[in-house]
Amino acid sequence: MQGQSLRGKLLIAAPALQDYFRRSVVLILEHTDEGALGVVLNRRADVRVADSVPALAELGFGEEPVLIGGPVQPTAVIALGEFGDPEEASSIVVGTLGVLDPERPPETVSRIRVYAGYAGWAPGQLERELEQEAWIVDSASPEDPFVEGDLWRLVLRRKGGPYALLATMPSDPALN
Repeated sequence: MQGQSLRGKLLIAAPALQDYFRRSVVLILEHTDEGALGVVLNRRADVRVADSVPALAELGFGEEPVLIGGPVQPTAVIALGEFGDPEEASSIVVGTLGVLDPERPPETVSRIRVYAGYAGWAPGQLERELEQEAWIVDSASPEDPFVEGDLWRLVLRRKGGPYALLATMPSDPALN
């Protein structure tokens, strides 16, 4: 892997990216020489956790929305939570935000986000996309998965400078 791992970073879709990932914000959960894995934070499904992951509904999160984590394995479930005790997480991603271990129900998780599917990159693929400027990289906040509203605009504004100007771009550039 060239450079540093992007684990715990955000990938913000550059305006030129017009494919599946258009205007997406991806949180990278793992990034090694073998590739990268993340979840799209800002694409809601029209499904509740109670309807798709009953075990998490039993923990009191049944009314939470399920989000579409990416195009890879849409039936796979990845759950992120805000942990009071980081030891309960399968792995910590950023701050108190970590991946829930499906084998151990957490006791100190205060809120969760459930993702159907994920985004994946083969070895070197993400690095090539970054060289092509398909993604804007920024630091993630443990709050990012829980943001209501337009996360793409919010993180670009937060990054500041010329990126804040990009945040004002309309969803359909033809309307500009």
